[in-house]
Amino acid sequence: MTATSPTATQPRTVVIYRLGSLGDTLVALPCFHAIERATPGARRVVLTNFPVSAKAAPLEGILGGSGLIDQALAYPVGTRSLKALWTLRKQLRTLGADTLYYLTPARGMAAVWRDILYFKLCGFKHIVGAPNTPALQTWQVVNAQGELEPECARLARSLCADGSVPRIDLHDRSLWDLRLSPTELANADRITSHLDGVPRLVINMGGKVVEKDWGEGNWMALLNGLAHAHPNLGLLVVGAQEDSERARRVTGQWPGPVVDACGRLSPRESAAAMRRASLFIGHDSGPMHLAASVGVPCVGLFGGYNRPVVWHPFGQGHRVIHRMSGVQDIGVNEVLTQALQALADLAETPTAQASRG
Repeated sequence: MTATSPTATQPRTVVIYRLGSLGDTLVALPCFHAIERATPGARRVVLTNFPVSAKAAPLEGILGGSGLIDQALAYPVGTRSLKALWTLRKQLRTLGADTLYYLTPARGMAAVWRDILYFKLCGFKHIVGAPNTPALQTWQVVNAQGELEPECARLARSLCADGSVPRIDLHDRSLWDLRLSPTELANADRITSHLDGVPRLVINMGGKVVEKDWGEGNWMALLNGLAHAHPNLGLLVVGAQEDSERARRVTGQWPGPVVDACGRLSPRESAAAMRRASLFIGHDSGPMHLAASVGVPCVGLFGGYNRPVVWHPFGQGHRVIHRMSGVQDIGVNEVLTQALQALADLAETPTAQASRG
């Protein structure tokens, strides 16, 4: 099967290689915007894994409809089948693309050079963003306290390293725009209509990694403390369908209106539903990054699963409690104090709340 070339009626095609699920996709969101700006009029095909797991949203369900990608092509993660790799090579060559943007997390020098060799065999003349040096494989230390840069910054550095893509300003809010559609906004507002006119808090207690689970008892105690301080707040719970039963138990004594949206909203609709929230509280998760993408302040609970800062929500106004000994070592009063202070700060800046309404 021979590769095709763009014609006057067929736009240029580029391929974006990005593995992962919800959180992985969202930290790469500025890079997807930057690629769009660098390839005006091009057809963008993302090479990704789907589905990732029963509880993880595939990339196509997160960026599909945004205009940032036009098609998703399945990548057989972890395969050792030469037949599968040969079939994928034929699919990629059929696209007629000569440029591949590499956005996959750093997995070691051997892995990246193996990928480069394979993609060269697939016909790509230009591979942009591959972290093929030690500096691009590791997170930079950004201050005297030894804090590391976030993963979104490492991705942006790698993508812009050869000058093919202009420098990415991660503080440019337009680069975090999911471009939610009127239909997605309307669906989210319909599901959360019970909270109309009420300041709301959003929580996410689920996730696909057991090590990130703070525990049902902790969530009950936290909500008891929040209900005592803010009995008129509405409560929105987001997550997968299997999180709904826990949501019912944990929110049973909440005095204000409650909406259990677990399993009822797509990831993009969840972002739309969260956009009106005063505060998000949750563990290291995709929904946390969704909340941050629509400008909602987050209280993030992190254990030893990831290194500090690297996967924290990006932007101003977030509060993170990161305990490398494990998320179970985070006390309820610690989280309650941070949540109450965040709500107090928001009350002092009502324009921030109005901008999300």
